[in-house]
Amino acid sequence: MPADKRDNGARGGKRGTFAYEGLDRIIHERARLAILSSLAANENGLTFNDLKDLCALTDGNLSRQLQVLKEADLLDIEKGTSGNRPQTICRLTRTGRKRFLEYIAELERVVSNAARTTDATVAAPPRPA
Repeated sequence: MPADKRDNGARGGKRGTFAYEGLDRIIHERARLAILSSLAANENGLTFNDLKDLCALTDGNLSRQLQVLKEADLLDIEKGTSGNRPQTICRLTRTGRKRFLEYIAELERVVSNAARTTDATVAAPPRPA
């Protein structure tokens, strides 16, 4: 059968229906998703310690994940001081906010497809063999 006629196991559906190409691998990792979710809810940014607490991450893990997100231009890191103490503030970039919202929209498609599939399965239980 020609490649363009195969449904790739989608049982008559469109090819790649459940591929979810918009699930950005940089964002999809649990710790990075937690960081971006926290920053999306706080437009003025968050301190390193606030992020560490909100995301339940160690200093080392948070530092590494922030580095990955910064290299992907998803967030800015501003180092300064507060009361003679070093302070790091993290904020989403415009690109970061846009990509995060696109990622959330793709997750909504995942949930919607799963709900439709579940609803169809519940409405039409499997026939006995």
